[in-house]
Amino acid sequence: MHLRFLGLMVMVVFLSACAEPMNKAQKGALFGAVGGALAGQAIGKDTKGTLIGAAAGAAIGGGVGHYMDRQEAAARDALASVEGVNIVRDGNDLYVTFRSDNQFEVGSFVFNPAAQQDVARLGQVLAQYDKTNILVAGHTDSTGSEELNQTLSERRANAVNNILLAQGVAADRLSIIGFGESVPMADNGTVAGRQQNRRVEIKITPK
Repeated sequence: MHLRFLGLMVMVVFLSACAEPMNKAQKGALFGAVGGALAGQAIGKDTKGTLIGAAAGAAIGGGVGHYMDRQEAAARDALASVEGVNIVRDGNDLYVTFRSDNQFEVGSFVFNPAAQQDVARLGQVLAQYDKTNILVAGHTDSTGSEELNQTLSERRANAVNNILLAQGVAADRLSIIGFGESVPMADNGTVAGRQQNRRVEIKITPK
């Protein structure tokens, strides 16, 4: 009986995912319900435990999705007029990418004044939505030595990190990493490709 009940829930999830498009919060609630149901079944060993687990999982999954929906909307609004910024949502993870040639002079990790304000606006949003962790990653193109590019990517990531700290983002939420030229997103053999590869990416994930 219990296995049939769980099988029915999985089928409902599959059919729901194939039906009308859902926003991130709805998807989080749906899959949270299944995860909670499985946990409830394992712990409670009965249908009642399954139902309680499903309800709890739906509340948690939906709550996280809704929280990230609101944070994404606030980030898009704050950066709507900024050139060279890209915002992508992947599940409950949010990625904000600043093209570094709009922020730094070539070979420099000192911010252009206008770009500093752009990052500060994002920092104000992140300070408000404090139930997330933030990874700041610096990248370069392949011009110059690998050692130089590695150092430059770390210093650019740290420059962004310092602005976020200045806007009130807690230090224990922040991590930085430099990838140098090792993770290109475009062809370094073209001017346009190198421009895309010079970037700082900010990954925002729920705690």
